[in-house]
Amino acid sequence: MAKNIEIKARVAALETVRAKALSLASGPGETLRQSDTFFVVPEGRLKIREFDDGTGELIAYHRPNTPGLRQSVYTRYPCNDAKALCDTLSRVLPVHGVVRKEREVAIIGQTRVHFDTVEGLGTFIELEVILSDDEPAHHGEHIARDLLRTLQIPDESLIAEAYIDLLDGRTSSTPRSAPQ
Repeated sequence: MAKNIEIKARVAALETVRAKALSLASGPGETLRQSDTFFVVPEGRLKIREFDDGTGELIAYHRPNTPGLRQSVYTRYPCNDAKALCDTLSRVLPVHGVVRKEREVAIIGQTRVHFDTVEGLGTFIELEVILSDDEPAHHGEHIARDLLRTLQIPDESLIAEAYIDLLDGRTSSTPRSAPQ
C-alpha cells in the first residue's frame, strides 16, 4: 500500500496561494474534472474517481479525520469504465454520496499540490507528500509544514474532514486549529 502525509485547508484567496505554489512547481499544473462516488464500507473509505474521458480509478484508503497533518494509507486501481464499475459496486454497496470538483495538480518536490474547487463547498488546497516505503512519516510532516509556511497558510484554515463529510453535513465545515 502507498502512503502519504496530507493536509487540507479552506482558502478564500485560492489564486494568491496558487500563484505562489506554481512558482515553486516543477512545471505547469494539470487541470482535471473529477467525480468521486463514495461507498458505505465498514472500515476506511472506498471511492471511484471518474475523469472526463470516462476512465477512473478505484481508491481504498484509511486516514483519520483530524485537523493538521495526517498519514493516509491507500491503494489505487485504474479502470477504463468508471461508470460501469460504479454501477457494479452499487449493486452490493450503498452509495454514500458524490463529490464533484475541478482540481489543478502541481508537483513541488515529492508533494502533490491540489487546488480544488468543490461543487457546493468552495475552494481548498490539499498537500500530499508522497512517502517511499521506508520513509518515516515525520520526514513527510516536516516537508508539509515547511510548504504550509512558505505558502502562508495559517493553522486556522486547516480542516479535518473529507469533502464528502462536509457535503453531507456529518461534521462541521468550520476550520479548526491544528495541534502543534
